[in-house]
Amino acid sequence: MAVRVEDNPERSRYEAYVDDRLAGYSNYRRRPDLIALDHTQVDDRFEGQGVGSSLAIRALGDARSAGLAVLPFCEFMNEYIQRHPEHADLVPASQRERFGL
Repeated sequence: MAVRVEDNPERSRYEAYVDDRLAGYSNYRRRPDLIALDHTQVDDRFEGQGVGSSLAIRALGDARSAGLAVLPFCEFMNEYIQRHPEHADLVPASQRERFGL
């Protein structure tokens, strides 16, 4: 199954599509130097098929490319970073304890 993730800045979210159907999204708040990841939702029909991970990979990759700090308020994004500690450096050192990193 191929998952396509697009940034939709008008809605302040990343959107994941499978066969042109919205399969999930991840809301964010963006500031000039940071992005706060607030909530991730995956349609029940696509649970466990990598949609959430695809959203996380895109959001964190874009943050890294843009030099943005990440605040993972979203439980899913926070847990993703915990499971993939190579992304923990995106969270400011002063905020890591707050997010359990």
